Amino acid sequence: MSTHIIKASTEEETKHLAEKLAVLLKPGDVITLEGDLGAGKTTFTKGLAEGLGVKRSVSSPTFTIIKEYEGELPLYHMDVYRLEYSDEDIGFDEYFNGNGISVVEWATFIEDYLPDERLNINISYIDEQSRELKFQAVGTHFEWVLNELKR
Repeated sequence: MSTHIIKASTEEETKHLAEKLAVLLKPGDVITLEGDLGAGKTTFTKGLAEGLGVKRSVSSPTFTIIKEYEGELPLYHMDVYRLEYSDEDIGFDEYFNGNGISVVEWATFIEDYLPDERLNINISYIDEQSRELKFQAVGTHFEWVLNELKR
């Protein structure tokens, strides 16, 4: 399991980093996003969506749990915060093994449903604009993705 830390000084840098990541992903890839409220999880997802060619505006799926967006690859944006004390499986396998990219905010709440291979990203608040993004590759595909992202 390899780890890589990148600092982003602005919201635009966070989005650009996510756009770079998007072109390295393949159908069925799962990305988990952890971080405090306001850390930039949705901002990161917006950049990922742009990189995937999604035209619709991306917003947090807090009240719907899952939002689906069409792009070059479908993007499944999940906010599972409300499932913290639930063992409800809302069909995660269909998304995780589907033909799109799954982004899961607050993924620790559905740990049992997550696939063995994934890219974990923890976003930490440094100041008003700056963030630290800690990438952790779980599995050989994501080791490759992380190495390509470092370039």
